Amino acid sequence: MDSVLMLKELTAAFGAPGFEEDVIEAAKKYVPAGYNTSRDSLLNFYIEKEKTPNRPTLLLDAHTDEIGLMVQAVKSDGTIVFVALGAWVNAALLAQRVLIKNRDGEFVTGVIGANMPHFGGDKEAPPTIDKMTIDIGASSREEVINDFKIDMGCPIVPKSEFEQKGDIMIAKAFDDRIGCAVVLETLEKLSGVNLGVNLVGALTSQEEMGLRGAKVAANYVKPDIAICFEGAPADDTLVAPHLIQTALGKGPMLRIKDVSMIVNPRFHRFVVDLAEKFNIPLQQAVRTGGGTNGAAYHLSGLGVPTIVLACPIRYAHSHNSIASLKDYENTVALTVEIIKALNEEIVKTF
Repeated sequence: MDSVLMLKELTAAFGAPGFEEDVIEAAKKYVPAGYNTSRDSLLNFYIEKEKTPNRPTLLLDAHTDEIGLMVQAVKSDGTIVFVALGAWVNAALLAQRVLIKNRDGEFVTGVIGANMPHFGGDKEAPPTIDKMTIDIGASSREEVINDFKIDMGCPIVPKSEFEQKGDIMIAKAFDDRIGCAVVLETLEKLSGVNLGVNLVGALTSQEEMGLRGAKVAANYVKPDIAICFEGAPADDTLVAPHLIQTALGKGPMLRIKDVSMIVNPRFHRFVVDLAEKFNIPLQQAVRTGGGTNGAAYHLSGLGVPTIVLACPIRYAHSHNSIASLKDYENTVALTVEIIKALNEEIVKTF
């Protein structure tokens, strides 16, 4: 499996929340032989084999959606009013290029604009989203709707190119296409291995809108144990050295706590011990903000032991984020060892 090519294709795919079809099509190319696939009406994509009786079910989750935008209205001058899908920082939007998927499924490039200081705009503070519009070069509302076929409800994502420089990769949507790649490559590496658990991959939708896909996936899969993979905001350029917990190039991050979940401490210790045993670099994090699909799984059923493993991502939730190929590879390596070590007896101890 060509990991870099897979990451390039997954990050390039259009996947605004609720419109993840293109990501599913990109992922299908990398599903290992012998797995069955299906999708539900929320656009969750499941990868699974027939379950072996008396084995616990382990769910491997990553979300397919990226933060995006949606057309709310078209003004008489041909500029487009939009709303956010997910948590954007205003300053990350202004003057950036975006891709709008029109009514025919074709892509139209636009530029996000606002009132410039030349005409009374505030040069000190970035405008809020309600003060921005998207300009596709049209001159009237009719041109946008009739010629470009863009109208209310059309989804929008950042326009960005994938680039690799040695270990460093730059692209949009590493949150969470890098997690999707981890799921796919882990399943491939474990093909033909006799395991003590039943594996189900779930590439889930609408995480950025409130973990919506994961809530449905939890009902469908009914896992006994779960691992969620994320592209987590890197902190190594932002905080004091003693607070760095998610540094680029230092291995996957194992989250202990965020606003939505406290990890199962026994499952957590199991993973830490395995990382030490196999000499795989691992970072741990206690977060005061943020949340993941782990919140949906660990509260499903009668409670599901769940961990979150994340690749550090600089500048997440923007047009251009930075990830480490080494971190990705170490995440896959650790995940493979976790799964090989699990069985019914161990899962019951969690």
